[in-house]
This record gives sequence, structure tokens and C-alpha cells, in this order.
Amino acid sequence: MKKQLPILAAVLFAAGFSGGCVLTKVVTVPMRVVGAVVSIVPAVGNTADDSIDTVADKMDEFPI
Repeated sequence: MKKQLPILAAVLFAAGFSGGCVLTKVVTVPMRVVGAVVSIVPAVGNTADDSIDTVADKMDEFPI
């Protein structure tokens, strides 16, 4: 039983993080950070940030 406990824990850990919500967050969080950094650029920054946020919102809704 002691040998099976780490394997069981690893399987449960992997199953918990393989949900669609976590996978989309892994992709969209860096996108949002880049959008926030780009928003500093004068004149085009806010437009680019809005576009990146729109795409990230759509990716959050994507069912994986």
C-alpha cells in the first residue's frame, strides 16, 4: 500500500490539473500579462491590449 500511495497521489494530481479551466488559464494568463505590458506603448497600446483580452476571453470559453 505504501508503494501505491505516491502513484495514486500523482494520478489524482494530474487529473485535477488536466481540467479545461486550468489548461486554458496556462495559455491565457501569459497573454494577459503581455497585453498589460503592451498597453504601456503610446497610441496603439490600449488597442492591442483590448484585442489580446478579447482573444483571451474567447479562449477561456473554449471547452477542452
